[in-house]
Amino acid sequence: MQINGFLGDDAVSELPAKPARHPFVLLLVVLLFMECALLVGATIYLVIELLTAMADSLASAVALTVLTAIAAIWLGFIAANVLRGRAWTRGAAIVWQVLQGAVAIGCFQGIFAQPTIGWLLLVPALVVLVLLFTPPVVGSLSHRS
Repeated sequence: MQINGFLGDDAVSELPAKPARHPFVLLLVVLLFMECALLVGATIYLVIELLTAMADSLASAVALTVLTAIAAIWLGFIAANVLRGRAWTRGAAIVWQVLQGAVAIGCFQGIFAQPTIGWLLLVPALVVLVLLFTPPVVGSLSHRS
């Protein structure tokens, strides 16, 4: 590898090698980005519904759409910072997974129960929660910078 005179061969060999990420960390990042992508999809759906359908309460519809968009942005921010190894992301990801689990449990009960959606929300939330407490993930996200 030639670097056009900026660094000599000795300087290139002295650069610290970036440690490989553990597969559990990569799986965690993939799952968080998938959840983020689904929230982006839900936001797009809600915007389309807001523009094409008559809402019973316009204020509630707008608020739900805005909150979904904020959640999508926040989850993307969490996932990106897990990739960077930021320590604060464990707590933020745990909070999100607990909220997602609460929504999933709500999908199992009531007049308009949707157990399929409940399982689709609950299983990834549980997998992410388990990953967040595995030693490789804890080790990767415990360094404070």
